[in-house]
Amino acid sequence: MIRAGRQAPAATAIIDRGRDAMNRTTASLPQQVRPSRPGHGEFGEGLALASVLVVDDEPGMRNFLVKVLGPHCKHVEAAGDVDEAARLMDRAHFDIVILDNVMPGKNGVDWLQEQRRVGFFADAILITAFADLETAIRALRAGAADFVLKPFRSNQILNAVARTIDRQHLRRENYLLKYELSASALAGRGNLIGRSEVISEVRAMLEKAAPLPTPVLFTGDSGTGKEIAARTLHAMSERADKPFVPVNCASVSPDYIANELFGVVDLDHSSTGERHDGLLFHARGGTLFFDEILEMPAAIQGTMLRIVEEMRLRPIGSTREVPLNLRFMFATNGDLRQAVAEGRFREDLYHRINIFQVHIPRLSERKGDILDLSAMFMKKFARELGVPPLPLSEGVLLKLASYDWPGNVRELRNLIERSLILGEFPPEFSDAGSDGSPAARDSLAAVERRHILSVLDDCGGNRAEAARRLGISRKTVDRKLAMWDG
Repeated sequence: MIRAGRQAPAATAIIDRGRDAMNRTTASLPQQVRPSRPGHGEFGEGLALASVLVVDDEPGMRNFLVKVLGPHCKHVEAAGDVDEAARLMDRAHFDIVILDNVMPGKNGVDWLQEQRRVGFFADAILITAFADLETAIRALRAGAADFVLKPFRSNQILNAVARTIDRQHLRRENYLLKYELSASALAGRGNLIGRSEVISEVRAMLEKAAPLPTPVLFTGDSGTGKEIAARTLHAMSERADKPFVPVNCASVSPDYIANELFGVVDLDHSSTGERHDGLLFHARGGTLFFDEILEMPAAIQGTMLRIVEEMRLRPIGSTREVPLNLRFMFATNGDLRQAVAEGRFREDLYHRINIFQVHIPRLSERKGDILDLSAMFMKKFARELGVPPLPLSEGVLLKLASYDWPGNVRELRNLIERSLILGEFPPEFSDAGSDGSPAARDSLAAVERRHILSVLDDCGGNRAEAARRLGISRKTVDRKLAMWDG
């Protein structure tokens, strides 16, 4: 037995190796994803956001830990025994559990193993006055994130909690970064671009919804920018600094979507209950966006209804639920009412998510935005591809405006990128595409007239603003209008 305050060399080696293993992933991550600690003192910003549960049978130690952690952490609670701790964990989610190993009835390592089998969704820091080799090995195998030997100073426990919460945030950021880098998660980026009346109305609706927790349903044709509108709403909300996690229901295999969303506690793999956290758990505090909601399997729809209503998650294999703090957004390019009538979509889920609906218009309904969208895509892809931008001349813009765009904004985006790769616009959109015949000139003149009048109408008759959007001079607008009036 090792006396309090002393640590066996073998136990020290085991603990150090465990810490090295836990830190190995951190060291290999890109520098830009590592959390910084500006403005939060020596213990870092992560500590200020941590929710901590202290489990110790000694009132003096509980009070000491609460007094030390309270001023630095977001929320601290204490339990005098493991039964009280389990009840508190059923009621609320804690990021960190500080656990005394020697308590009446059940030691901390045994209780930690037991809790992992029913669902333990925190990182544990074990504290003990005795550190033998067997205890160190069992603690690491049970999943303890750190090991602190009594007696300890206040800065030691604060540093242990700060290290643990930083590793926890890094695991979460690394998981979401890998998910965001997947092909299915790169579809919608950027901001909602445009000044047309229909887009201004969309933006006004987003401003109304931004401060609310209400689910939002985005409707509109494929390629109109529903995910971009959802990201814009997320950026307007108080959750802007939290994760935005997009899920395309059509791209995730129906056999794995439940595991991907809800997570799994795998009892068969390990007697300690190995855990794989799902997207809902990783997105906590932020926004979860379900695209192509009509493709969500029927078996998942019932579970999602309960989660959206109760804001509680039960991972597969777990008997404990986790409280959630999430904003849900949904999108579809289909007819949800028809899907309900046909039995393909649950009616109760439809009514639960269709509280606040935002319709994203087709590009053909907002042609006044083509200049802004084209310029944005041109700048973006020219920079990414390392090529000079192509000129968006008046002739090119008129031809872009004359096209119907069945693929909407996505089709315009792809056209700009393809044109930059080729070094020129396709003939049907190029200035050189006209054959010079009277019919072609008449057609182009008609397109020009329709486009200028359409943009002028979007600007409420403001000629200066219409000229700015069209990329031509005010005198040109005046001259064209005088010619057409004559």
